[in-house]
Amino acid sequence: MAGHEILFVLLLWKILCNNGRNLTRRALMTRRRDRKRLFAALAVAAAVNAATTERMLGAYDRSQHWWERDVLQTFSDEKWMENFRMTKATFDYLCEKLQPRLSRRHTRFRIPVSVPKRVAVALWYLATGCDYRTLSNLFGVGKSSVCTFVHEVCKALVEVFKDRCIKLPKGDHLREVVSGFEEELNFPQCAGVIDGTHIPIIAPKEDHCDYFNRKGWHSVILQAVVDHSYRFLNINVGWAGSVHDARVLRNSTLFSMAEDGDLFPNDTRDILGTPVPLMLLGDPAYPLLPWLMKGYPESGQLTRDKRHFNYRLSRARIVVECAFGRLKGRWRCLLKRLDVDTSSVVNIVGAACILHNVCEMRGEDFDEGLMSHGDDLPAGPVANANHDTRPLEVREALTQLFAQQRNAAEGL
Repeated sequence: MAGHEILFVLLLWKILCNNGRNLTRRALMTRRRDRKRLFAALAVAAAVNAATTERMLGAYDRSQHWWERDVLQTFSDEKWMENFRMTKATFDYLCEKLQPRLSRRHTRFRIPVSVPKRVAVALWYLATGCDYRTLSNLFGVGKSSVCTFVHEVCKALVEVFKDRCIKLPKGDHLREVVSGFEEELNFPQCAGVIDGTHIPIIAPKEDHCDYFNRKGWHSVILQAVVDHSYRFLNINVGWAGSVHDARVLRNSTLFSMAEDGDLFPNDTRDILGTPVPLMLLGDPAYPLLPWLMKGYPESGQLTRDKRHFNYRLSRARIVVECAFGRLKGRWRCLLKRLDVDTSSVVNIVGAACILHNVCEMRGEDFDEGLMSHGDDLPAGPVANANHDTRPLEVREALTQLFAQQRNAAEGL
């Protein structure tokens, strides 16, 4: 309470005490009634406190006007795209889906911040990575409230959207992905591309050395599978930055599904007499497996056909680099050091991936000027401990197919 409100309560208390003595002497009042009067006085003081402000959590009138008048009433789609990385229609769609989880009760003592404003605070943070103080002044809410909104919205996005926005393709969706890779990137039987990227974080208090990556800073790893349209099909977030990509893969649910035969259906295609299964494409950091294809090791003595195979595979793999670039370009907090507890990083990165997919699925434009060209270095090659010869045969069959296609294009 403010100073004048405290004085008001004390004055009421004095009056009640005096009245209480008078009424006691006349035997017309009991102690219980005195207590009721005191509670009534406190309720009046609370009402005065609520009446002197029209907002919750320390908002300023100027900032309220900016949000309610400038943003909600005058922002064009271009302005929404520039500041929130999406159009107003997509923003409204998100608010509608998140309303049940983010809405708060309106009480006599507190007017809750609206769901659109909570979502807007979180989106602005994700899009810029600016500090809580700046967001507090911009939106007219307390710094602690900004922190609360960011984490609540990110958690709600993961809970509401993850299963519907980030999922491995099946049925018609799987056929669409495979056709997309073959028609647009000239790589058959590809159901996705896998890779990892580093997300900068502050050094954790515990085991901080584990998070210190090869580039000299602390990070967690985002492993992702991407389709031909730059959408995330599967993500795995949270492994410490010093861990090799192959180890992240082997400890993921994706690996378990693939080894159990549950990743893709047994939909092989005969290529030059070799049954070629549906598979993911990876870089040299990953092992060569029946469901995971990678290029020939760069020994300096590769034949022309093998170099051409590596070129075709690299050209198909470019979609995952573009997806990471678009992800970090939209949500630029991922380019800066996430100044949050390590336990909160998973939800923030997961929310950014979900929002990326929502924007891609709804056809939101992407400003190529925002594209982040990652500085991730390939995690060193990994020896292929798998003794299964099938992936070697598949790679050889694809190598011969690509060589025939190249020769036909050259008229040989």
